[in-house]
Amino acid sequence: MKQLFSIDLKDYHENDAVFRRPSARAIILKDHVIALVYSGKENYYKFPGGGIKEGEDMSAALIREVKEEVGLIVKMETITEFGSVLRRQKSDHTKNTIFEQENFYFKCECEENVVLQNLDDYEKEAEFTLKYVDIDEAIKVNSEYKSKDFFNEIMIQREKRVLEMIKESLI
Repeated sequence: MKQLFSIDLKDYHENDAVFRRPSARAIILKDHVIALVYSGKENYYKFPGGGIKEGEDMSAALIREVKEEVGLIVKMETITEFGSVLRRQKSDHTKNTIFEQENFYFKCECEENVVLQNLDDYEKEAEFTLKYVDIDEAIKVNSEYKSKDFFNEIMIQREKRVLEMIKESLI
């Protein structure tokens, strides 16, 4: 998969341990809007998706994560690559560790029916909900996002930049 861009804060020591957490993220466009996870608590948008478990196929991870986060059922046969974004920065959890995340973005379609979310505790706390939103609105909201958690700010900057690339690809 082609790399769209990378974010490397270089705020770590090169000889630190590396914690890798690859993720699969869905780009779901429908009737001139995009399906995103909205955080009611923090007021930001992110692409549905999440961590790829060791040995798990990327498509299987995408389908599982989208169902858990927003209750949408991805149609396997519609999954196509969009691109990846590599993120490297000092871990916010483990001392002397680099957090490295390759985010793999896939365009896909979903079934009409929506099932119940199966959120982790931190996702419940963030008040994750499914929102179909105009891409310009999502870019605007994410552009204005500020947090006490710098780790989240980097994530939302990444999502904003991918949204801008999707918008450009639609023109």
